[in-house]
Amino acid sequence: MLQALVLPEIRELISTGDSATLHEVLDHWLPADIATLMTRLSDEEDVAVFKLLRGPQRVRIFEYLDRSAQQRLLVSLPEDEAGSLLTDMADDDRTSLLGSLSEVDRTRWLDRLSVEQRALAESLLQYPSDSVGRLMTPHFVCVRPHWTVQHVLDHIRLHGRDSETLNVVYVVDDNHRLIDDLRIRQLLVVDPSKRIKELMDDNFIALHADDEKRSAVEVFRRYDRTAMPVVDGDNHLLGIVTIDDVIDIAERSATEDMHRLGGLEALEDSYANTPILTLVRKRAVWLVVLFLGEMLTATAMGYFEHELATAVVLALFVPLIISSGGNSGSQAATLIVRALALEEIKLCDWRRVLVRELSSGAILGVVLGAIGFFRIALWSTFSTIYGPHWMLVGVTVSVSLVGIVLWGCVSGSMLPFVLKRFGLDPATSSAPFVATLVDVTGLVIYFSVAMVVLRGTLL
Repeated sequence: MLQALVLPEIRELISTGDSATLHEVLDHWLPADIATLMTRLSDEEDVAVFKLLRGPQRVRIFEYLDRSAQQRLLVSLPEDEAGSLLTDMADDDRTSLLGSLSEVDRTRWLDRLSVEQRALAESLLQYPSDSVGRLMTPHFVCVRPHWTVQHVLDHIRLHGRDSETLNVVYVVDDNHRLIDDLRIRQLLVVDPSKRIKELMDDNFIALHADDEKRSAVEVFRRYDRTAMPVVDGDNHLLGIVTIDDVIDIAERSATEDMHRLGGLEALEDSYANTPILTLVRKRAVWLVVLFLGEMLTATAMGYFEHELATAVVLALFVPLIISSGGNSGSQAATLIVRALALEEIKLCDWRRVLVRELSSGAILGVVLGAIGFFRIALWSTFSTIYGPHWMLVGVTVSVSLVGIVLWGCVSGSMLPFVLKRFGLDPATSSAPFVATLVDVTGLVIYFSVAMVVLRGTLL
């Protein structure tokens, strides 16, 4: 709310070139709030604001900005200033930014780093872009089991300033293999003369550098950690991952899943920063696929052209039939995709899910079928729109709804399992895709039921 109130004043200070007042105002703001403010300004205005910032706060604000804003500032600022920003950034944030650049730009900015920082950045960039190795920082506190608690506390005072977090210290052996982790509070409430090995329980959780980023989200959630060690195949301690990076991954993963469930390719950048042509391309692919799928609906209706011509009343309920099947399938797909993502269910649970969806689909179908029959009966008491055989029409609609809703629930729930079984993202069984599938099969069910129930009367 504060930013909304002062945004016009900030813009006025920028337009009048009153840099002294602008600097004085922003000096009292938190870095995260300034970063949010900059997202509300034009490209020229946010560059003007950033050039006024000085000191450690400038780096922290830069780290809070999204990737597109960071890339724009790197180009807009003098190379010396941009190089200093990269030098002072946290290692994991710098790795993420460098990994988003082209090969040429990445090499150019790597050359601006010191020999030590460049070696570190290149070592982190060697990990796959979707791996935990890209998230970790090598700045942490590690201790030895034979040290006393007092020795550890002295070591933290001496070397802890550069650590990413001091919530946890890691116990390693002579070969730098991780053997335990201790929360800092365990060291603050015991006798300083105690040795670390007396506090160890040899029970710890670690991530592997080659694990997928998404897997870290579940591990952090399950074990309620704010930081977690990262090891290689031989259990050597390589770095740590902190909760702030994992929250970003969780948010990005949830956004990607929502995009796919909505029937479009996931956006790499925010909606506001995505170019129009890229936005069109991301949406056009699925729209074309779904359009071609919906053409099968016209084909199905053409196949039953005789039935439609003979019993025109059947056409009145086609939208009802299509929407009911698509909606039930979309609901089931959404429930199962989310349950798989949260690991509430596994691939081996498909039979149990099938039984549950058969039961719930049948009940939902009966409910909708009863409402449909009641509606037709009610209208027929004061109207002849459904003709003398309105009861048979009502039976056709109600029975069709039971079958279509049941089929929608089954297909919508099983499709994510099939995709996951073949190593694909279950989120790609998007609601529009399931709806398209059920639309076509729903028409077949509807007209097949009509051919049986209405034979000898309307057909």
